[in-house]
Amino acid sequence: MSVQSSPSSIARPATAILLAAGLGTRMRSRLPKAMHPLGGRPMLTHLIESATAVFDRVVVVVGPDMDALAAIAAPHAVVVQAERLGTAHAARQAEALFGEGDVAVLYADNPLITAQTLQRLRERRMDGETGLALLAMRPSDPARYGRVIEQDGLVQAIVEYKDATDAQRAIGLCNAGVLCADAGDFRRWLARVDNDNAAGEFYLTDVVAIACAEGAAVRAVEAPEAELRGINSRAELAQAETTLQARLRANAMEAGVTLVAPDTVFFSTDTVIAPDVVVHPHVVFGPGVRVDSFAEIKAFSHLEGCVVGEGALVGPYARLRPGAVIGRDAHVGNFVEIKNATLGHGAKANHLTYVGDAEVGARTNIGAGTITCNYDGVFKHRTVIGEDVFVGSNAILVAPVAVGDAALVTAGSVVTADVPPGAMAFGRARQTNIEGRATLFRDALRDRKKREQG
Repeated sequence: MSVQSSPSSIARPATAILLAAGLGTRMRSRLPKAMHPLGGRPMLTHLIESATAVFDRVVVVVGPDMDALAAIAAPHAVVVQAERLGTAHAARQAEALFGEGDVAVLYADNPLITAQTLQRLRERRMDGETGLALLAMRPSDPARYGRVIEQDGLVQAIVEYKDATDAQRAIGLCNAGVLCADAGDFRRWLARVDNDNAAGEFYLTDVVAIACAEGAAVRAVEAPEAELRGINSRAELAQAETTLQARLRANAMEAGVTLVAPDTVFFSTDTVIAPDVVVHPHVVFGPGVRVDSFAEIKAFSHLEGCVVGEGALVGPYARLRPGAVIGRDAHVGNFVEIKNATLGHGAKANHLTYVGDAEVGARTNIGAGTITCNYDGVFKHRTVIGEDVFVGSNAILVAPVAVGDAALVTAGSVVTADVPPGAMAFGRARQTNIEGRATLFRDALRDRKKREQG
């Protein structure tokens, strides 16, 4: 549900350096900041997707002991910043991989930058007049962002909020931190960055002042705050999720999907929904979901790792877990859970049912309260139900077991052996009625109660 540009439109090669060594201290988390999920996948993955659409090569800078984050970055090159000495120091760790052409340095905690914005950054850098291009924004609350000072279309300086005058603080254009320049120039400017500051760190933003001092033309490319706003806390992560969900919902509706109450529907970035699907309020799409045309997802359903076929009906209050495949025109009703199971064309499980590790044939009806008992405490086992089968309410199918085509399982049965095609299975005790026994039983209980109450 994303739109990507193509790196082929600019001939000059370019490398994107993604800085992802942040610990996420303000997130109050043991996870690296770039691993926190956004739209169902890590922040770093979002930025990699945008960068690979525009740049020829991506290099990710991680911190020590971030093997899981390095695995997320694969197959792209990864370098380690053994000591966290600032953003310029982090960029230096990747110098050997800058290559020829241009280099852009981005931050993994800016995951919502689009490929289109990165393309505009490259085009600005390649306009024949710009030595250093940077991304800037006009946030609704400039707060303590560094201000971009311009004159005649050229950036003269970036002034940090604490150092800015009142007049400079009134400037709305703020630095987003992303830089793009010729690889050779970038190496030279990085080498001149020092750590003569209170934190004793090497700051990437100092590159702008160094480039200006050399006489390089520095120009800003403006982009929306929603794209460039960084994520440093759980609250900012939630804000970014809101921004991303709005983008995904808009994409879905533009593609022909009906969202009855858009603000209540949550997508993952890899959700694939065909035109003419209807999604009712309060539906959550986890990772790995595909929904085909004319399907309808009713309210309060949760889908993850599943496929919903054309014309199928899911919900309300349904849960489709990984491995669920719902066939064309099949029905999954209220409080039904499907896991690692296939429902064939036109099959129905309409009420209060669990179908796990199973195959259900076309046009089969699964009655209310039915359970496939797929787990024996150690192993998972499979249930195979044929076509045109009727399974009565409150049936229990103890896997491994097979029910043949056109068979009928009577209500309340516990099925522990295969049912041949066309057979009727009775897996329950024979009912016995004892005349007058209920009255005698109640009378005995009442007498006991009187004795105990004294």
